[in-house]
Amino acid sequence: MPEAVDVLIVGGGPAGLTAAIYTARAALNVVVLEGEPSSTSDQPGGQLMLTTDVENYPGFPRGVTGPQLIADLREQATKFGARLVPGKAVRLGLARSPFPVEVSGDAGAFLARSVIVATGSRTRMLGLPREDELIGRGVSTCATCDGFFFRGHDIAVVGGGDSAVEEALFLSRFARTVTIIHRRDELRASKILQERAEREPKITVRWNSVVDSFVGEDRLEGVRLRDTAAGADAVLPVTGLFLAIGHLPNTAVFGQQLALDDSGCVRTGRGSGTSVPGVFACGDVQDPVYRQAITSAGSGCTAALDAERWLEEHAHERSLAGEPAVLTPESVR
Repeated sequence: MPEAVDVLIVGGGPAGLTAAIYTARAALNVVVLEGEPSSTSDQPGGQLMLTTDVENYPGFPRGVTGPQLIADLREQATKFGARLVPGKAVRLGLARSPFPVEVSGDAGAFLARSVIVATGSRTRMLGLPREDELIGRGVSTCATCDGFFFRGHDIAVVGGGDSAVEEALFLSRFARTVTIIHRRDELRASKILQERAEREPKITVRWNSVVDSFVGEDRLEGVRLRDTAAGADAVLPVTGLFLAIGHLPNTAVFGQQLALDDSGCVRTGRGSGTSVPGVFACGDVQDPVYRQAITSAGSGCTAALDAERWLEEHAHERSLAGEPAVLTPESVR
């Protein structure tokens, strides 16, 4: 028999945990599906668990590590009564509320009056050996988060689109040199961004090049490049490598049940509402632009408030129909 809950939050990053804090404080029955520790795309805590020092999250003047920030959010959510469940949603029925959800592992199944989608996104990685080991030790997926730590360094950015050039321009404020590594002989970025990069003396481009391997043991000391035209190898000595080859929203589990935008993110209208009444989305899974811990937390608050109001409205509708306002297993048999 599935367990009945008022709010099921799918995802345990800053968006999902913030939504849990708000909905639990509203005296709702809240369960958070945190993810699986063995999964790279659904791990508890999301991408913050791969971030060493976070210096731009408000309220932490001396900075905080990503794992510690997640630990504090988890503690705050459980303090107000949210239940954190290890496991990920493997099947959801989103035709209408209440929504049946099957969970991996021993967590069983739930029947949710409302669902908040906070599954986040994952950075497209190069897929090279030791890549995960060097995250936070020279390899980064966020220039805004980590650029400050590379003041005076020689660094590189992989990519050729708007994101790559924007990150290169941002990093040029701190780095001694910035090399854009691009597999083709022309950038895909907008003309205005290309012109800005051309005017920045710190930025150069390695055309027709791909990263084949990393140099360095405990920390990044360089990357081995392969020329896609000539086939020659060369080592580029850099202490920082920023990946800007795109993000993949974690939406596969929803199949065709939720409308997505052109970037593959869950489409939300005013606030956090999705194409399915009673289902809300927050964080990177619906944000193709900002992807910051603070914007994820803010959208988690929005989703929580939207879910609370939706539940209040439908509790009134249920009472008018003579149905229980609070969901129980007996009321949905």
